Amino acid sequence: MRGARFSGCCAPFSAWDKTTCWSFERVDNSGGIQASLAGRYATALFGLARDEKQIDAVTRSLDTIEKAVAESPDLRALATSPLIRRADAGNAVRALTPTLGLDQITGHFLGVLADNGRLRELRNVIRTFRLLAARFRGETTAEVTSAFPLDDEQVTRLKANLKSRFGQDVALDAKVDPEILGGIVIRHGSQMIDASIRTKLNTLALAMKG
Repeated sequence: MRGARFSGCCAPFSAWDKTTCWSFERVDNSGGIQASLAGRYATALFGLARDEKQIDAVTRSLDTIEKAVAESPDLRALATSPLIRRADAGNAVRALTPTLGLDQITGHFLGVLADNGRLRELRNVIRTFRLLAARFRGETTAEVTSAFPLDDEQVTRLKANLKSRFGQDVALDAKVDPEILGGIVIRHGSQMIDASIRTKLNTLALAMKG
């Protein structure tokens, strides 16, 4: 269902741009997206990206920041530690925007998250944005877990394989979990494909007990 419009002059989005008032239209609320704090932030970001025809640009920027956080202990601390002051987090995020080549919308948005002390919601915001973007494009979404971040070539091949398997374009919600040791785990709807080394070792251990 659809709800009311957010005014850009209403908290928490007034900090995006001191000279411009943004407006955000709520999008599809199915799945309870609006029930969570991360869902509300993601919905607002998606609404702006859609209105400005920048969904692809924002998606690429979110992919970039997610990969950077996964690879950098300092960035992980910035995104998760409650000990870092909001002002310091905001300054750090704004300095990173040109360094990482993030688009303007995403850069402003990350600054808002930092200023509001919500950087810990970043992972869930990215995940929900991808879901909204996939719905908008008529895609389905698969959650992909790997021991290490996937590179661009691996992502492209995996998308092609999943499209062949499921008969439609599949957007990836990728996350890294070193505990699976290697391989990959894919969840798509009620289906799960577990090709992780951890599961293979567990299966081997059970077989040896027999």
